[in-house]
Amino acid sequence: METNANYTMTGIFVLSLLIAIIFLIIWLSSGFAFQGYKIYKVYMKESVSGLNVDSPVEFNGVGVGTVKSIEINNENPELVELLLNVSKDAPVSQGTEATLNSRGLTGMTYVALKDKSNDLRPLRPNRGEEYPIIKTSPSLFLRLDAALSQLTENMKTVASSVQSLLDKDNLHSIKEILINLDNLSRGLASNNQRLTTIMENTAIATQELRPLLRASITTMRALENQILPTTTRLLFNIDNITRTLSEVTSEVRQNPSVLLRGSEKPILGPGETR
Repeated sequence: METNANYTMTGIFVLSLLIAIIFLIIWLSSGFAFQGYKIYKVYMKESVSGLNVDSPVEFNGVGVGTVKSIEINNENPELVELLLNVSKDAPVSQGTEATLNSRGLTGMTYVALKDKSNDLRPLRPNRGEEYPIIKTSPSLFLRLDAALSQLTENMKTVASSVQSLLDKDNLHSIKEILINLDNLSRGLASNNQRLTTIMENTAIATQELRPLLRASITTMRALENQILPTTTRLLFNIDNITRTLSEVTSEVRQNPSVLLRGSEKPILGPGETR
């Protein structure tokens, strides 16, 4: 009886151990689902060289999960499909973007999550999708590659422009310009004394013109004080004459006989006296 009891206990122990091992395997292969992880999908449009399964996933530098799987997208081979195990406590939202980062130039590659907008609504699966899809932004290496490509194109354009500038005709023109500049500098050097004399004479003439300018200013002020008042009075008299002529013309139009008889006195009304 005791032997049978020992066999029974041993069998129970072995069975319990097998169940525990199976449970552990399921727990490890399920992406730690029992610890509160959520699966997100990411489509990368660039090389994911250096990224491996179980590579870290960080949100603003804080570890929040790992990479679950890495596959080529069946519908578009240019896309790399990543599944991420991310903690349910991570603030993944509509504005969250995923980027490939590297710790140093030769360090470990990981997926960096960061909010790039103020849209903090929870990220949910699209219709027909099993997992929510996190948007992506280009990595530093991709941006550098694009910048270097653009720089290369600009350098090619500059080189082509310089090459077209330095053709035979332009080189001949540049050579003539340099020769003319050399002749001009030689001419200036040979006429240096004459230029010095001209500059000295100009300075002397400027000194002699200063008294004349002062006298001109004085004359202008005198004319302003004497002529302007007289001119103002003359214009005022002309204005009065113009008004008088206008009145006479108007009276002649109304009564032409005024030119022969002169202006008649108005007829007095009843009760008026002269």
